[in-house]
Amino acid sequence: MKLQNKLKILNDPIYGFISIPSEEIFKIVEHPYFQRLRRITQMGLSYLVYPGAHHTRFHHALGCMHLMQKAVQVLRSKSVEISDAEEDALYKAILLHDIGHGPFSHALEYQIVNGVTHEELSSYFMNHLNNEFNGSLTLAIQIFKGEYHRPFMLELISSQLDMDRLDYLKRDSFYTGVAEGNINSQRLITMLNVVNDQLVVEEKGLYSVENFLSGRRLMYWQVYLHKTGIGAEHLLQSVIKRIKELIEKNIPVELPKNLEYFIKTDQVDFVNNTDDLERFASLDDSDIIATLKLGKDHEDFVLSELCHMILNRQLLKIKFSNKPISENKVAKHLKNLMSYRNLSAHEASYFVFSGVVVNLAYAKAKPIQILNKKGKLTELIKAGKEDSFKALLKEVRKYYCCYPKLQD
Repeated sequence: MKLQNKLKILNDPIYGFISIPSEEIFKIVEHPYFQRLRRITQMGLSYLVYPGAHHTRFHHALGCMHLMQKAVQVLRSKSVEISDAEEDALYKAILLHDIGHGPFSHALEYQIVNGVTHEELSSYFMNHLNNEFNGSLTLAIQIFKGEYHRPFMLELISSQLDMDRLDYLKRDSFYTGVAEGNINSQRLITMLNVVNDQLVVEEKGLYSVENFLSGRRLMYWQVYLHKTGIGAEHLLQSVIKRIKELIEKNIPVELPKNLEYFIKTDQVDFVNNTDDLERFASLDDSDIIATLKLGKDHEDFVLSELCHMILNRQLLKIKFSNKPISENKVAKHLKNLMSYRNLSAHEASYFVFSGVVVNLAYAKAKPIQILNKKGKLTELIKAGKEDSFKALLKEVRKYYCCYPKLQD
């Protein structure tokens, strides 16, 4: 018989001690669905660029819950009414907001289960947990889906200034060693307020918001959109693509059982078929690593080479450009590889490709409202008179071309 563990405090390298606010939330944390997040890397293959980036979705979810506790405390101190039931629901919603992530997080989001986002999968998991916990997650699910009548609660979970972003920027900055993301999350939370059930930022926090948005933009260029990381993610996606292609040709590929199920199954039903949800809940990064280790010895050159490249960090060369990559340039690299490795154009296309990345610091369509001392609300860019605020609106596109480093 398992004895009830009374541990309610966790030690986090970012915030110090994190307290788990209730027995039921502790039971959710102990649930296998949530414990699985220990085996899902927060930043996909970024550890191939930043060796320290091995932190997990488990770390991140608990960090978000900690920041939500701080936010509730701050808002209540400013006479914002948050009932005990709403407080409990906010903690559960933010804790579970990423529970639907699959192996290597965003890197394989649409490769394993086609057309289903991690947010949708999070909803399926939350609904299943709601049944297990006798309906006690109903309000959390309403807030998560934006169906609750107080919009600021969803904004604390998903907006341009939510607890999710406040945690992942600071956490990813810490584990990568990239200082630009080391934002002052406590300062930002202290500046939050609520007007007409909308989340706002007090005027004295204006420059803290600018610093946060600028830091996020820099983290995207230096970390999330790092060219080596982009190339590595393409290779990982190509592994799954090639496996599916080989299976369609009736060429056997050895795979972990549950990953094989999703790769071979076109119609997945997470709503009516709890077995499908259980199968997905069994997947984590280790299934993909096992796939790479099995695939590196496959007779198919493309699959074998892709797996070798990721496992041994022998990645593609990637060049950024401010202009779209010409078809002639891609064709030239394809031709070189076809000749060098005696590959068909289709086989070579797994190793030569082009694309584009986009970075936008601030989306005006989802404005951050600034509250001045007279109680008037002003949209962020209008509140910030300096040109540096207007620069946040500029969308930057970078085009890239990936191709192998061929030996002379």
